[in-house]
Amino acid sequence: MQPTLPRLTLALAIALSAPGLALAQAGAASAKVATVNGVAIPKSRVDAIVHAQEAQGQKDSPELRAAIRDRLITLEAIAQEARNKHLDKAGDTVAQIELARTNILVQAYRADFLKHHPVTDDALKAEFEKIKAQAGDKEYKARHILVDNESEAKDIIAKLKKGEKFEDLAKLSKDPGSKDHGGDLDWNLPGGFVKPFSDAMVKLQKGQYTETPVQSQFGWHVIQLEDVRPAKFPEFEQVKPKLEQRLQETAFEKAVNDLRAKAKVE
Repeated sequence: MQPTLPRLTLALAIALSAPGLALAQAGAASAKVATVNGVAIPKSRVDAIVHAQEAQGQKDSPELRAAIRDRLITLEAIAQEARNKHLDKAGDTVAQIELARTNILVQAYRADFLKHHPVTDDALKAEFEKIKAQAGDKEYKARHILVDNESEAKDIIAKLKKGEKFEDLAKLSKDPGSKDHGGDLDWNLPGGFVKPFSDAMVKLQKGQYTETPVQSQFGWHVIQLEDVRPAKFPEFEQVKPKLEQRLQETAFEKAVNDLRAKAKVE
């Protein structure tokens, strides 16, 4: 089965058209995988693409390397013809190559930063406990009716007091995700709702509804609490990879903001 390969990327375009490439290839002649019209294709280029493919879940294999080699030969032939036509000197092409070069350097910096700033288990466990504390130890099953203004919400509350069913009145809601299901929002932690909503919800007893309309950025809510149960929180090892990614991205974002703040921009 022929391995699937990515389409020509800007990274490859740069590698095939960068000034001075022939000199670099000459130095790597002993580790070439092919030559195209006298120009060597270094093994390091194949290795780089294999590494990128492995990051996407594909396994290194002789078949994969052969397919990459074949693709690079085609690309080199095209790139040489483009240079013969002086397309590498065109303004748009030069701009795209420089932009791609910058993006590649950014990705290299990011990889280097993450490599040298690993997240410790202590930091991960601290973040885990923080999230658990913020989430709370209970889950709530609620319904709501969302309307545009306070007077509409008050009218709905008045109808509820007269004995009309919450599920029937939910058809008046402007929330498309719940109006046809009696306003049902299923089970959620309080943190899954906007703060005004959750603050009002957690004060309710089972079966009770808010007798005062609750305002959020989405409109005016009438909320009914159906049930409460202990929260089911995943084990640390289950969420550890995502926590690690989250903390790494936070640290990288801070580093980028620091670099931007220090940069002299005119």
